[in-house]
Amino acid sequence: MHTEEIFIDTANGEKLAATVFYPQTVRAAVMMAPATGMLRRFYRPFAEYLAAAGFAVITYDNQSIGGSMHGWVSASAASLVSWGRNDMPAVLAHLQTLFPDTGCHLIGHSAGGQLIGLMPNATELKSVFNVACSSGSVRNMPMPFRAKAAFFMRAFIPVSNAVFGCTHSGWVGMGETLPKHVARQWSEWCCGTGYVQTAFGKEVGEHLYGSLDMPAQWLFAVDDDIAVEANVDDMISVFTAMPSEKVKLVPAEHGLQEIGHMKFFSRKSQHLWAMATEWLHRHSE
Repeated sequence: MHTEEIFIDTANGEKLAATVFYPQTVRAAVMMAPATGMLRRFYRPFAEYLAAAGFAVITYDNQSIGGSMHGWVSASAASLVSWGRNDMPAVLAHLQTLFPDTGCHLIGHSAGGQLIGLMPNATELKSVFNVACSSGSVRNMPMPFRAKAAFFMRAFIPVSNAVFGCTHSGWVGMGETLPKHVARQWSEWCCGTGYVQTAFGKEVGEHLYGSLDMPAQWLFAVDDDIAVEANVDDMISVFTAMPSEKVKLVPAEHGLQEIGHMKFFSRKSQHLWAMATEWLHRHSE
């Protein structure tokens, strides 16, 4: 296996930093779509594992995140909608260019799975494997986490945006600093129903949520305060034509103390990663 650091041009003139993982023999190609504000390096161990199993992988930073930050974050026009409509299609198209003779799959973490219906070329995916992907509806979260989430969404985001022109998520342990439109939509969608469905007919006009019909598997952990089962069901319901399988992960059943929203991709959870390769093998025939 070897890797290559590249930049990908998007339709709206942005350059996305990406890493390509090349296996010795390519069985299929995988787009690793990140959670909100997560850096591509977070997924490197997982991508290396997939490449060792024969799957080419591309990881990337969304517009105005990590290596894809150009200029001041407070001046960024990036939004969740633009990540889905511009960033994700560009990454998939580049993956297809690199590996034209094999099928492409998407592994989505949280927002990386939520935004698939905004991709105009999403119909070209052979399958979807989502981890901790849900509507993130605050009202379904358990207490006391719900109170913290409500404060972050309804108070911290608007105040930070108003004062700084961006959301300093790291100040409250919520990852990278977010462009104001990303954070605003995140807040509005998580405080609504069906996540992106909240914006249908408003900021989201045409979309593919009702027509995507590739097979999908949705993994969620019982100790995840965000992707609780009600929120997973809420998100699946937006993909009305997608045949979906749900898989509930109980940490103790896998010898783990926690999985939560993030730790499926931790090296400590590496024995869970076979679930992804099994899915990819099954849908790469």
